[in-house]
Amino acid sequence: MPEPNTETQIEDRNLQPSEFSTPPTLLLRFRKPLIVLIHTAAFAVSLMFSFLLASNMQFKSSWLLEQYPGLLVLFITVKLVVFGLFRQYRGWWRYVGISDLTRILQASIVSTLLIVALWWTGLNIDFVRREFRFISEVGQGVFMADMFGTVLLLAGLRMVVRLYYEEFRTVETGRLKRFLIVGAGNTGEALLREIHRMSVTEYDVIGFIDDDPAKQSISIHDIPILGTVEQLPKICADNNIEEVAIAMPSATHAQRRRVIQVCEGTKVRFRTVPSMTDIASGRFRVSQIRDVDINDLLGREAVQLEPDSIEAFAKDKTVLVTGAGGSIGSEMCRQICYFKPRQLLLVEQAENPLFYIERELNNLFSGIAIKAVICDITDETRVEGIFRHYKPDVVIHAAAHKHVPLMELNPGEAIKNNVVGTKTVADAADNNATANFVMISTDKAVNPTSIMGSSKRIAELYIQDLNKTSNTHFVTVRFGNVLGSEGSVVPIFRKQIARGGPVTVTHPEMKRYFMTIPEASQLVLQAAAMGKGGEIFVLDMGEPVKIVDLARELITLSGFRPGEDIEVVFTGKRPGEKLFEELSIKGEDMQPTRHPKIGIWTNIPMDRDTLRKGIDEVVQIAQTQDYNRITEKIKQLVPEYIGADNSSPTNH
Repeated sequence: MPEPNTETQIEDRNLQPSEFSTPPTLLLRFRKPLIVLIHTAAFAVSLMFSFLLASNMQFKSSWLLEQYPGLLVLFITVKLVVFGLFRQYRGWWRYVGISDLTRILQASIVSTLLIVALWWTGLNIDFVRREFRFISEVGQGVFMADMFGTVLLLAGLRMVVRLYYEEFRTVETGRLKRFLIVGAGNTGEALLREIHRMSVTEYDVIGFIDDDPAKQSISIHDIPILGTVEQLPKICADNNIEEVAIAMPSATHAQRRRVIQVCEGTKVRFRTVPSMTDIASGRFRVSQIRDVDINDLLGREAVQLEPDSIEAFAKDKTVLVTGAGGSIGSEMCRQICYFKPRQLLLVEQAENPLFYIERELNNLFSGIAIKAVICDITDETRVEGIFRHYKPDVVIHAAAHKHVPLMELNPGEAIKNNVVGTKTVADAADNNATANFVMISTDKAVNPTSIMGSSKRIAELYIQDLNKTSNTHFVTVRFGNVLGSEGSVVPIFRKQIARGGPVTVTHPEMKRYFMTIPEASQLVLQAAAMGKGGEIFVLDMGEPVKIVDLARELITLSGFRPGEDIEVVFTGKRPGEKLFEELSIKGEDMQPTRHPKIGIWTNIPMDRDTLRKGIDEVVQIAQTQDYNRITEKIKQLVPEYIGADNSSPTNH
């Protein structure tokens, strides 16, 4: 599914297309006639040298004044036509390559064959045989010499132009950055050539790195391959490397991550080239390198979706998204817009995030009716009024309080927003014949140890129970942390690194699942399109990542050394936090779906009367903000809930 690419950008001034030097306007205006003139001169010089070779490098009037001029007319006429047919007057000489030289050779061979054919036809005429007796004596040596001379002259001219732009017309901006390229394949070689072509030089390419044994100890354009990825730290230290470019656009995230992990402790900046898709599409050049982002290391392969089923779910529908200004809610809005809903309702309590997402979507998707609706989802009257007025066909419920330690300090607010808010929106969907309702849940609802996780589990129970008697299809989708979301560790770590550290990690064994925001949003839509009602879908989050490893990798990516330039400090586990989140699409309580990254969690639902009575009671107690009373009531609804230690983390 297409999505805007906001991260792959040209960051350095010397890499921008507008900065590549261009010929003067006058030359551009008369470029084609000038190229034809240069070819004509080359043809004349080539024929001249052919005659000289045939006469032992001696100028003789017998051929110079009598035969050369007449034959030159034939050669130029035929060659200009043939070389034009081979598109030799269109190329941009500074970018000449093997394909250009191949076409020169082909054009020379074809033109020589035509000239020979015309010549031998003309020998039957007495005048031709008499006037051009010199060539008749030396045979086809002149023709063959001219063919090779033409190839050498035209190829040489093009190479001189390229050499001029790559070697002599570059301007160095002070001290050059010592640069290393990881990947000695086609992309690495193309990156080196692009760097040489830049009109303003900033990089001194010291060498290549490649794991292929066959490439060791060889050179590419006089730049040596210095070793393998495992030898990177020593190579960087020995050669004072300042920047490393990962020129492996088809490499997996794990392969890129290995390069960063190996280099931990080296004070270098990491760069990468655009993806193969972007390069092949022509949107970006190899030289448009950018900083390696954490998404390059922890992201996963592109999600394979069923666009037809998602289109049937969203196209020409009125879709309402709660929490539309948040990280997940806003991305859900972007993804939904690709499937052309009739109307998109952005429901959000915070006015600034709502303002920005509405402006963005109106700019990107001008053909879709987008409405910004400020609303507190716990306000039953306001929510009901919105549903009655707009009659949404699909609801994506992304609004929630998600910050675990904050919700431990404010337990009543977690219940109000996550339980009462979900109940209010779900009831409105039920009352107004909404076709599909999708609740976005969390891995923290699995065997919860926090108020936040248990409040989301209660919300799951409510909409699963409501599905039994409603015409609306209610489904839940669970997933773990998303990279770069507001309040997540990645933005926090970046700010700490920018301040010079330390980077704070709660526990050395703390692990979390991570997924990119677009991937999570796309899988939510896929699961929602598959849902029949009542399911709790679980997204495959891959392998968990140690938070301390993530911190060290971010420090390394920033060009610092973990433990030396930036310290990593352990602060202790916070209230409500787990060391390990539990989220898997495999196990006895999981059922597979037709999508490999989506499973269904099977559970025994609670009796309706018991559930609703318990929810009413916990909502009433939540108003007191009494942590102990709230957790005691939660345990009756969610037996698997394990409170901090049945005591308040602080005074509420």
